Amino acid sequence: MPPVRRFLVRVLPLLLSALLAGCGAPAPRDGAERDIREAVADWSRTPPAQLAGIPLEGWAYEVSAVRRDGAGATARAELRYRLSGYDAAAAGSAREVRLTRDGGLWHVTGDRAAPGALPQLWDQGPVAVVRGAHALVLGVGQDAGTLSAIAAEADRAVPAASAAWPGPWAGRAVVLVPGSLERMAELLGRPAAEYRGMGAVTTGRVGAAPAPADRVVVNPQGWAELSPAGRGVILTHEVTHVATRAATTATTPLWLSEGFADWAAYRGTPATPEQAAPALARAVRRGEVPGELPRSEDFAFGGDPEALARAYEGAWLACRLIAGRWGETALVDLYGRAGRGPWPVAVRGALGVDPDALTKDWQEALRAEFR
Repeated sequence: MPPVRRFLVRVLPLLLSALLAGCGAPAPRDGAERDIREAVADWSRTPPAQLAGIPLEGWAYEVSAVRRDGAGATARAELRYRLSGYDAAAAGSAREVRLTRDGGLWHVTGDRAAPGALPQLWDQGPVAVVRGAHALVLGVGQDAGTLSAIAAEADRAVPAASAAWPGPWAGRAVVLVPGSLERMAELLGRPAAEYRGMGAVTTGRVGAAPAPADRVVVNPQGWAELSPAGRGVILTHEVTHVATRAATTATTPLWLSEGFADWAAYRGTPATPEQAAPALARAVRRGEVPGELPRSEDFAFGGDPEALARAYEGAWLACRLIAGRWGETALVDLYGRAGRGPWPVAVRGALGVDPDALTKDWQEALRAEFR
């Protein structure tokens, strides 16, 4: 064997072993990085004083990376916390903590959302807290009367959602009220134009276990334009999304999720299809009966508002039909089955018909209602 080849055969395995050993072990930390991590840990042992009115528990910052810059440093961390009595699972927030060195010690001088991460409500200013019987309302830039009125509405919405959805859920809601439409959009990480005219939306992941830390986020501008009845419908709709979150998965048709939330919101109110579904009524009377139940893309914001309205209205009327013909228990059963398996199997199991028959029944109901 040539000398060079013998050398490579002997040395390469040693190099490979060293590289693999290095990949499996964390990089050693110098004394300064350890001090920075300890400073963040000491600072974050208790929530900031300005959040004293918020029922926080499990408050902790876990540092993942440290970057030094002369006498300053930045720590990337994950904030974890729960709202006591409201969150079944911890909420998470990627944060960027700024530190400076003074007298040989590191001190935290700032804390904000990490680049690309969503801010927390308190990043937008001092938070006012209003507690209701079933809801916790947190607001920034809002007067006490507005927050108290929203808390009272939420206290009515939670029992209404529970009456419609007998499945397990916390039976409580957290409502965030930012100072403006633009601030609302910041919390959600979307363009403000997507929420213009909306009263509220819900955050949260679907199908998570345990239940995620959902929030209902109010658009103060859209909320102010709603009638008292409209506010009740909107808030009950969003709270119902919170209630059904754990049963909602990628297999749940969006029309069923949105229609069920509207069905819960209108349930027990005197609203008629003529009053609550005007866009769809106009279309049906023009002879434009939908060819299928609303698709997921029909619920996209930013397009034709009439088409969006027809999607929501059609979804509600489909759930209203199911509850009226097969019973409310069957509608709840359908929702649960739809989140656990294929849609055709769910429909046959809960209603005893196939999806095409359900669609035809819905179309016939629309024609009869809006003739």
